[in-house]
Amino acid sequence: MRVLGRTVPLGAALVVMYALSRAVSTGFLLLAWLLPHHRPAAYLQPGPGFTGFLNAWDALWYREIALHGYPEQLPLFPNGDVSYNAWAFFPVFPAVSRGLMTVTGLPFEIAGPLVATIAGGAAVFALHRVVRMRFGTRAAWWASVFFAFGPMAWLLQLAYAESLVLFLMFCAIAAMMRRKYWLMIPFAVLASFTHPGALALGAALVIKAVVRLVRRQPIRAHHWAGAGMAIVVVIAAGLAWPMIAAGVTGDPSAYFDTEFAWWQDFIGRTVLVPFSPSFRLWTRVLGVGGAVLVAAVLAAFVTLMVSRAGRRLGTDLWAFVFSYGGYLAAVFLPTQSLLRMLMPLSPLFGHPFFTGSAPRRWISFGLGVALQFVAIELLWVVYPP
Repeated sequence: MRVLGRTVPLGAALVVMYALSRAVSTGFLLLAWLLPHHRPAAYLQPGPGFTGFLNAWDALWYREIALHGYPEQLPLFPNGDVSYNAWAFFPVFPAVSRGLMTVTGLPFEIAGPLVATIAGGAAVFALHRVVRMRFGTRAAWWASVFFAFGPMAWLLQLAYAESLVLFLMFCAIAAMMRRKYWLMIPFAVLASFTHPGALALGAALVIKAVVRLVRRQPIRAHHWAGAGMAIVVVIAAGLAWPMIAAGVTGDPSAYFDTEFAWWQDFIGRTVLVPFSPSFRLWTRVLGVGGAVLVAAVLAAFVTLMVSRAGRRLGTDLWAFVFSYGGYLAAVFLPTQSLLRMLMPLSPLFGHPFFTGSAPRRWISFGLGVALQFVAIELLWVVYPP
């Protein structure tokens, strides 16, 4: 790779770029912490100092899991509903953090961010590979830059599971694009126990198979076998965590009731009806106009996906983007966590819309860096991300 007129190994360039991005994110986080009138207002207060600032909000739940595991009895609100508890958070990230704590003696406040930061670097490499296979080397480099310096890049070094699940999902997507379906399985299964959303990988395989059948593209027998096994295993893994929570606690709806504890402040007591959360939230905020707004956003997404620009993603990325977008529309309550939940769509950064010309590339980069501090202020200091 050419950097400042010199040939530099791609791996070294990505490492240096990621290190620079961590310096930028650390600087922004440090500035947010130093501002005297800005402190997290979480109901779960972080520890003292800058390290405590980096372990606020959901990081405290991961710390609880790493140190004490999951509760066998669900806590309740005074009205009898299930209260906030650790079952809303998946086990792989706290398990890896606990492993590092055991080996090194580090506290979670150091081990958690360290695991996240290393996984974030691995996610940069995996994303580069995904984008390069579809859009080429230049687009892959810039997509990696946008990812590492973008508005939500600061989350890659906090004690959240995002960076780890992004690495696993990008690896699974790369395997799918190479038709290495057996290789896709372990990454997708681990992702299923790291963070919600990995079900979209199984759905993407189904969509890909349907598209190839409609186009009458030949599919080899070993591809059928590998893809079929991957679909079954990935979907089973994606559905397993609620069943594990039910088995441990004795409550068949333990996981969903736990998730709904966070929904109550927005839409009150509820049950999950697919594709209803967005409508319920925005109808409550804007009335009928909210429902119209949600319908317009969903229609715009579908229109974009079937447009020429959407088709330029290629079958594999198109299938994943469509399935993951459908997953969010079906089960996710679009609160301030929406930007965090959109991070698996980062392969879109390689699209010519962002990378097609030098002005587009530098504008995208500049906006990403500028918005990063805004995102930290809004989604870490004021509200949970």
